[in-house]
Amino acid sequence: MPETRTVIFVGSSRSTGNTAELASSVASKLKASVIDLNQYRIAPFDYEFRNRDDDFLTLMNQVLSFDRIILATPMYWYSPSAIMKIFMDRISDLLKVEKDLGRQLRTKKAALLGTGYDAIPAACFEQVFQHTFDYLGMGYEGMLYASCQDDFIHAEHALAIEKFTEALHAE
Repeated sequence: MPETRTVIFVGSSRSTGNTAELASSVASKLKASVIDLNQYRIAPFDYEFRNRDDDFLTLMNQVLSFDRIILATPMYWYSPSAIMKIFMDRISDLLKVEKDLGRQLRTKKAALLGTGYDAIPAACFEQVFQHTFDYLGMGYEGMLYASCQDDFIHAEHALAIEKFTEALHAE
């Protein structure tokens, strides 16, 4: 069975923060590529699609070569970060004007990495992603959440990372 090619999108205000640390730990176990959304110019969704000269479509053309897409974001006010929300909103471009690209999402697996101050994330945080992946026809494989009171401490999350990545390998 061929190895599942995985890409992790990190959408956080801090490119080297807790979410990036979690994504890096998971990426090393899965041999995944990591894309920091801060390194790209992605404009907010526009009903007139005047934003087509930003990096979104170029990025998505590259990403669709992967089998699994993992979104990684801190939980801000029970929601994804602003940069992750903009990225997710732009998927509408793939449903309206770039339909051939959008249809390719149906064959992908998807998962979620989250970090936050809360010991346990509110259910509504994961539901945003579950509903989105379901709508897009993507196979949702679950969430790994790391509670970080201050800094990400790998040793505190090592077992959960191991279990999460093993479950993804078993798929």
